[in-house]
Order: sequence, then structure tokens, then C-alpha cells
Amino acid sequence: MSAYWVARSKVIEPEAYKRYTDQVPGIIQHYGGVVLARGGRFKILEGTDKYHRFIVIQFPTLADGEACFNSEAYQSAAAHRRDGAGEVELILVEGGDATT
Repeated sequence: MSAYWVARSKVIEPEAYKRYTDQVPGIIQHYGGVVLARGGRFKILEGTDKYHRFIVIQFPTLADGEACFNSEAYQSAAAHRRDGAGEVELILVEGGDATT
């Protein structure tokens, strides 16, 4: 069953944040991930407007999404944004039957 990274992001230092975003697509692809939404227009329907970038990435399985996040390559790339370049909230959720 597919699983999804759902992220909300606030870029603080664009140049440093770009060092992160330049590396991530290849890492995600390595784990079978497909970017469904990244950036683009959005509307906050409920909740804080603290974040201004939204990302949805589909992985083949929950295990693939978790392996990608825990990989040395991703953690190394994420260090660029974790050093004050941005704030991110990231969840991993398994897709399911829409009727349950």
C-alpha cells in the first residue's frame, strides 16, 4: 500500500535551503518516491499560516518512505535546512481505502 510524506515548510534562508532541495529529488527517487505536489498555489483552509510551502511525496510503501527519511543521504541533505535555513513539519501516512 502506498504511503505519503506530507510536509509543511517555511524557508528562512533561501540559499542554504536550496542546498537541501537540490539534493532531495534524487534521494527520493532512489526509494521509489514520486513528488505529487511541491510548492505551487495553495489555500489555508484551517490552521496556521506559518508555512508557505507544501509538499506531498508518494512512496511505494510506508517502509520505503521511512527508509528514505532515515537514510544517510537524506539526513545529510536535511542538515542544510536544519541549520536554520528552514522549518519543516513532516509526517508519513499510509494510504488507505477512502471508505475506512
